[in-house]
Amino acid sequence: LKQVFNKDKTFRPKRKFEPGTQRFELHKQAQASLNSGVDLKAAVQLPSGEDQNDWVAVHVVDFFNRINLIYGTICEFCTEKTCPVMSGGPKYEYRWQDDMKYKKPTALPAPQYMNLLMDWIEVQINNENLFPTHVGKCKKEVL
Repeated sequence: LKQVFNKDKTFRPKRKFEPGTQRFELHKQAQASLNSGVDLKAAVQLPSGEDQNDWVAVHVVDFFNRINLIYGTICEFCTEKTCPVMSGGPKYEYRWQDDMKYKKPTALPAPQYMNLLMDWIEVQINNENLFPTHVGKCKKEVL
């Protein structure tokens, strides 16, 4: 299990919300709703009086954390040898393009693709212009 949760490989620590902040309270609300067996549509509904951008940001970060944990449990089974292509079944192949190192869509082994994707998402989530840590500061045109 130590290999699965090796920070230098694929596992990334959860982004935490500072206790006492409104985002922390929204996170607790989201967690309580998702863990209580409540109707999913009701669980993600914007609470009265809350900023929509803050609510969306909380759910995006939570979703990233959950996907990261799921990926961490399977990554040791999907190697460059066993998963030479990032695909969505026999009809779909995903190619990586980031306009820096990969200027054109490039076929990559699934683990390499996933590591690039998770790194890219983490950079987006940690970008204060996209996901500010202070309540009410999200740019409306981004979210």
